[in-house]
Amino acid sequence: MIAGFPGQTSMSAFVIDAFEFCRVKERREGRIAVCDLSRLAEESADKFGAIHWSLQGGSDNRGHSQLLLSVSGSVRLICQRCLTPFEFDVASDSVLVLARSDADADEIDAFLADDSVEVIVGSRTFNVAELIEDEALLTIPLSAKHDVCPDQLAPDVERGAEKVSPFAVLKSLKQ
Repeated sequence: MIAGFPGQTSMSAFVIDAFEFCRVKERREGRIAVCDLSRLAEESADKFGAIHWSLQGGSDNRGHSQLLLSVSGSVRLICQRCLTPFEFDVASDSVLVLARSDADADEIDAFLADDSVEVIVGSRTFNVAELIEDEALLTIPLSAKHDVCPDQLAPDVERGAEKVSPFAVLKSLKQ
C-alpha cells in the first residue's frame, strides 16, 4: 500500500486531479518504498529504502495553481570510484507551478523568469508517484561517490609495512 493515499495499492492508482488538489489547498504526505519506484530502484544498489514525501496544493501570488513538493529519504548507490555501496541522502523541496499545456508552460515559465520555480503541465489524472520519483532521481548525482572511499589497502601501509618498489623486484630477478 502506498502510504498517504488510503485504499490505493498500486502505482497506477496513485493519481490526483492536480488542479482540484491546488484549488482546495489539499495536503498529503506519505512514504513510498524504493522497490515501488522502478526507475529509482534501477539506479540503486539494492531495492531497500524509502522516500518520505509531502505534497501541498495552493496557488502563487499571481493565481497560478502551485504544488509544494518535499521528498527525503535514503537510497543505496554504488560508488563510481571504489564500486562499493553507500547510503545517499535524498532531500529536495520544490515549487511546481501547473500549466494546462506545454505552450502555457512555456509562456508561464518565460513570464515568471524564476529558476527556483519549475513549471510543469498538470492534469486531472496527475500521477503523484511519478512526480515523487522524478524529484528523487534529480537529487542523485550523475557519478555517485563516497565523500571518502573506504581504503582497503591502507591497513598494510598504516602498520608500517614498507612498500617494495617494482624496480627492486626486477633487479633481484636479474641477479
